[in-house]
Amino acid sequence: MADQLIRATAADDGIRAVGVITTRLTEDARQRHGLSYVATAALGRTMSAGLLLASSMKQAEARINLRIRGDGPLQGILVDAGLDGTVRGYVTNPGVELPPNAKGKLDVGGAVGKGFLYVVRDMGYGYPYSSTVELVSGEIGEDVTHYLVTSEQTPSALALGVFVGAQGVTAAGGLLIQVLPKAAEDPALVELLESRLAHLQGFTPLLQAGKTLPDIFTDLLGDMGLKIFPQTQMVQFQCRCSIERVLGALKMLGQDELLDMIEKDDGAEATCDFCGEVYQVTSDQLGKLIDDLKTEAGV
Repeated sequence: MADQLIRATAADDGIRAVGVITTRLTEDARQRHGLSYVATAALGRTMSAGLLLASSMKQAEARINLRIRGDGPLQGILVDAGLDGTVRGYVTNPGVELPPNAKGKLDVGGAVGKGFLYVVRDMGYGYPYSSTVELVSGEIGEDVTHYLVTSEQTPSALALGVFVGAQGVTAAGGLLIQVLPKAAEDPALVELLESRLAHLQGFTPLLQAGKTLPDIFTDLLGDMGLKIFPQTQMVQFQCRCSIERVLGALKMLGQDELLDMIEKDDGAEATCDFCGEVYQVTSDQLGKLIDDLKTEAGV
């Protein structure tokens, strides 16, 4: 099934639901960064969360950044996701591997450890909105849910999953259910929804069982006035890096540093943290940057 995101509402628009499949893009990230099993799960969950949160933004250019800093061996995760369905991300220590946790699953919480989740919402206009919350478990889903409840005051349930084996990632994605104020006033409705979500046995098992996103929505909300939006949005791992951005960053180093690169290395090499793309910059390109700096300085 192609990577995709769909939206739905229920209970007379009192419940908002978003589902995303990120199997291929998570496998793309695994290969790009040489991720271990547990690092794949951690980054895949965070990328799914980023896409789900970005889906509620309004401006086409809007993006959300999720940064997780923990005291576990993984050290950190950074994800950048947009309303346009693109996402990118990396982990600080991609080779970390841990034994399974007490439930026999990948120990993402142990790899992340204790720390903080930093969320930056770039609405596409004005100043970005930032928020910080303490990590609840390091398992990503619970931590992002904690952010939604404490920082955005929206009762939310978030299910995230990544199944990775010897053949790579075979299932990944997530589901976000939010109870809006008009539905939150109906305790019976909230109790019913909580009961169904409590019996949800993970997200990836549903994908592995052949369930589609509309199937999952119907199982959870089909008798609550479910309305699935007809638009299916494709999502993908896509980085915004380019040689132009690399040259711009090198230019900021100044003339002396650029001259040193030419004399010692006959050029420069830069690797994008987000996607692993390697850029080779020639001495001629560095020389052009030096000429530009001189011109700008009036030399």
